[in-house]
Formats: sequence, structure tokens, C-alpha cells
Amino acid sequence: MEPSPEGWSITAADEVEWVPWGPDGDARAKVLAGADGAHVLLVEADAGYRGAPHQHEHAEFLYVVHGTLRTQGRTMHAGDAYAAAAGSTHDDFEAVTAAGYVLVFRL
Repeated sequence: MEPSPEGWSITAADEVEWVPWGPDGDARAKVLAGADGAHVLLVEADAGYRGAPHQHEHAEFLYVVHGTLRTQGRTMHAGDAYAAAAGSTHDDFEAVTAAGYVLVFRL
């Protein structure tokens, strides 16, 4: 996804296809926008989805739209958010219930 010549990446969510997300096929994502190597994703995860442990090379931001997540030992509900700094280790992430969240990260 490339920004327009004016520097904008604007996407209608219903025009973007879902793609598999995660190693076990229990989540899906839509890449909604991107610029300068950063991406905005909408993710829907089934209950029990687990993210693989990793270290963040860049900052990562998450906002819970619906459902319940657990990350780094904390339970998060709709309206909750986190920001993970570059260099932080992410070793605990699970969808406790079916959940939807917006994820912003840089590759």
C-alpha cells in the first residue's frame, strides 16, 4: 500500500480483503493504511489466539475495539490501549475472548 502523491494513505475498510494473521489461523487482519514503513491494521482474533514472543524493533501501539485481551500479564478490554517502546520484549499476548483491535507498527 503506497501513499498517494499528496502523502496520504486513506482506505475504506470494506474495500480491503482480510488476510490470515498469526501462526495458527485463528486471527485475520486488514491492512488499512501505511506510510513511511508504518502500518495500521484491524485485527480480529478468535478466543485463544496467542501472539508469538518477539522484540519490538520499533514502537507498537494497540487499541482494543471489542473483546478481552491479555498482554504482559494485564487484562485489556474495549477502550484500553498500550504503547510498547522500541526494544521492549513482548512475550505474553492472548485473546481471552474473541477480540478486535487496531494495531499500529513499523516493519
